[in-house]
Amino acid sequence: MTHILLHFMVPIAVALCLYRKQWQRAVVIMWLTMLVDLDHLLAVPIYAPMRCSIGFHPLHELWFIAVYVGMLIWKPTRIIGLGLVIHMVLDSLDCYQNVGVWMT
Repeated sequence: MTHILLHFMVPIAVALCLYRKQWQRAVVIMWLTMLVDLDHLLAVPIYAPMRCSIGFHPLHELWFIAVYVGMLIWKPTRIIGLGLVIHMVLDSLDCYQNVGVWMT
């Protein structure tokens, strides 16, 4: 439950710090990046509480994470990239907390 709460709260904090004038827009965009979790629907079983997402689900693979980091460079994709990077960091922290590894 804490993990899911962080996925909502961290984007708010980041938006308030980095996008003060348009923080609501930034929050909504970063929340929409949670759609990256649709790749969980490809797994069997769909939900496994002790499974590490990083390196397991297609959109959570390292080369995709490199693309998300690259999105931080170009201003039109920066907020999307930031939301995706935040998501991957939080998922990696969840992996470490639950399984003791940063990625699968």
